[in-house]
Amino acid sequence: MTLRELLLSLPNRPGALAGVARLLAKERINLAAISVDSAAGRGRVRLVVNDPDRALSLLSAGGYEAEVREMIAVRLEDRAGSFLRVLESLARAKINIQGVALLVVRDGNLPLVALATNDLPRTRRLLRQAGFTSTAAERLVSNADLLASAPSIPGESVGLLL
Repeated sequence: MTLRELLLSLPNRPGALAGVARLLAKERINLAAISVDSAAGRGRVRLVVNDPDRALSLLSAGGYEAEVREMIAVRLEDRAGSFLRVLESLARAKINIQGVALLVVRDGNLPLVALATNDLPRTRRLLRQAGFTSTAAERLVSNADLLASAPSIPGESVGLLL
């Protein structure tokens, strides 16, 4: 199973995101990354959770429409310009980035970032050849593994993070 994120659209009003957080926290769905933005009265929410299939089912039962997108975890050097190198490699290959999530875990002392692109198999090959992926990052292939590798994060942290 690969790393996946959930994408959903919410009305841009007080409490909308809290409703999603409440639903997931109640069922002990853990959060590894979140991104929220809004435009034209709608909020766009991106979540990386420990159990995307169960979260998707819960969200659907709760009246939310969500889609799932596959991602790849890459490691970055902890210095200015390291993410730029990844972006330039993908741009040269004409690969479009659809999403970026900073993950809560690290590969040793290196930060991990999840990327969604328009061509994930090509992205994976390109970034592996360029040395941006690692054995540890590639082992983090499932959302559950991602959170299991961060033991300092409470098992029910979604309620805290949202």
